[in-house]
Amino acid sequence: MMTLDVTVFHVALGPVAHDLGAGLDRVQWTVSGYSLAFGALLLTAGALSDRIGRRAVFLAGMSLFTAASVLCGLAPTVEFLIASRVVQGVGGALAFAPTLALLAAAYPPERRARAIAAYAAAASAAGAAGPLVGGVLVELLGWRWVFLVNVPFGLLVVAGTWWRMAETASPGARRRVDPGGALLAVAALLALNLALASVPEAGWSSGTVVGSASAAVLLGLAFAFSQRRGDGLVDLALLRRPAFLSAAALGFLGRMAGLGTLAFIALWLQGAGDLTPMRTGAALLPLTGSLLVMGMCVGRLQAVAGPAALVSSGFALKAAGLLSLAAAGADTGWVVATAGMVLLGCGGALVFPPLMGVAVAAVPPERAGMASGITNACYPLGTAAGVAVFGALFTARIGREVPGAEDRAATESGRLGELAPSVRPVAEAAVGGAMTTVCLAAAAVCVAGALGARLLGHGATGTAPAEPRPPGAHPVEAARTRR
Repeated sequence: MMTLDVTVFHVALGPVAHDLGAGLDRVQWTVSGYSLAFGALLLTAGALSDRIGRRAVFLAGMSLFTAASVLCGLAPTVEFLIASRVVQGVGGALAFAPTLALLAAAYPPERRARAIAAYAAAASAAGAAGPLVGGVLVELLGWRWVFLVNVPFGLLVVAGTWWRMAETASPGARRRVDPGGALLAVAALLALNLALASVPEAGWSSGTVVGSASAAVLLGLAFAFSQRRGDGLVDLALLRRPAFLSAAALGFLGRMAGLGTLAFIALWLQGAGDLTPMRTGAALLPLTGSLLVMGMCVGRLQAVAGPAALVSSGFALKAAGLLSLAAAGADTGWVVATAGMVLLGCGGALVFPPLMGVAVAAVPPERAGMASGITNACYPLGTAAGVAVFGALFTARIGREVPGAEDRAATESGRLGELAPSVRPVAEAAVGGAMTTVCLAAAAVCVAGALGARLLGHGATGTAPAEPRPPGAHPVEAARTRR
């Protein structure tokens, strides 16, 4: 649900602008508002969950996310919708941040890797399936159901949390909340996410981007200074653990080359095939399907191969898939494109589960929530960085080949059907060339990831250490006993 809501609303922007009487520039903040709040709070929410309880933070987040989904679905104005999406992003961050720590506590070591693999596959596939789910809901039920569909699932999760989930905060965890550090961390990540999110529209040299990036650097330095004693919001000593730091950095690169390229693959499909949003989502099924299928096999693969080998292989498959898509952008046909999406999905499924396991295994149990928050914070940053960097390459290529500002704008947004017949062939070639450029750049990122995976270490298992608990006490049984 949390990952899906990052991408599901892209196909609903036009209908929302029409129904609420707002310009597309304002409606786009319904996407940015959610992403900014979500990305800015992940680190803080994960660290706080170690202190006030991971179940409590997760439950608060799910409740807030579900309530905000109702408000979004009933929004009477675009301003109300934007505010509700921000609240929804806050709830999403609170629920998403402690998930790895909750999984590590809920499963014994021999089952933990498979559980994390299933979780990672579902989350990755949900993000990639966003355009398809959004297209189906918008075309069949209307844009409001993009949000309202969350409500029954959210209520079930809240009820299941009350009934089945035990609190997992470690008894020895330090309890100081550090509100100053929390505010600095949120402000720094908000400024960094805002800078990256503004690049596609404003450009790298705009005042918004430069100012936000500068503020992110200053706030980040202030945050690091505030944490130097080691008892604040984040234990900076974690960043000196090579396996943990490598897992976070590789997660950033994986998301950059994965979801960071998804929007441009979708634009190319719409432009090359003249597809509707729903058909575009259907055309992405080789990617989402392979993510899910391979994701179900990763748990078994982790029993016979270390995380370094799996992550390196995953990045290599992603690079091969992106090279195939680059060739497809040069008009080599749909068979090559389909093969590329399958390779990209299989590679993504191999990358993230081992990284999640390593991130939690590399830290003490009482820091598992903090590790989960830091790792999860790298994922939306990677997506935003991919959209920013690859978006600049995409628009620059189209800008060089398509004359006329209006024609360029229509080409960049995939609306090739609005172009004059004389311009359409040029625009199609420009989109294909831009797609090739983006995929080649993303493949280079994957090559760097494959090489960097060796830093994870060949001996690590990626299995998180067990939370301290009384003999024979499993979280589910503890929850029943407490009631």
